[in-house]
Amino acid sequence: SPVLVAAASYRVLAGSIVTNIGPTTVAGDLGVSPSIGAPPHVTGFPPGTISLPGALHDADPHAAAAQADNIVAFGFLDQPCDVTYGGVQDLTLVSPLVPGVYCATAFTLSGNLTLTGTSGPWIFKAASTVITSPGSSITGSDACNVWWRVGSSATLDTDTQFLGNILALTSIGLN
Repeated sequence: SPVLVAAASYRVLAGSIVTNIGPTTVAGDLGVSPSIGAPPHVTGFPPGTISLPGALHDADPHAAAAQADNIVAFGFLDQPCDVTYGGVQDLTLVSPLVPGVYCATAFTLSGNLTLTGTSGPWIFKAASTVITSPGSSITGSDACNVWWRVGSSATLDTDTQFLGNILALTSIGLN
């Protein structure tokens, strides 16, 4: 697992925009850096909430430092693949998964993904996107050991119980 340094307090950190729809709760910092255009780059808070001591960082120095460390962590997560799926892979269909590096053009989650085992991290490398369906979930591990390296954008749909750290180069949408 990489060391996040300034990014460690973030639960959501994106490069351009964060969009939320609904009563999402983020238990930690939420930020955007470097962003595109004039603020605001984060929408949907409220109705979403950020639990204290977390805060919203919209293209500020705190988010810039976190993004610099995010880029280092993103590079660290570019580990050789243990399993490579062709094209788009619904992880629900290959559940349960043991620790390892899983790669695909994109990942979807249409139901429950179960992570089993106790040693080593799970790294999911999506060249483009990660998209969850309403009510999907991930169970069975400590969030500190689950990493999502997303080449573009991640979208978590309504009532998703997501586990892990999303490092996305472009955006993260929370529905």
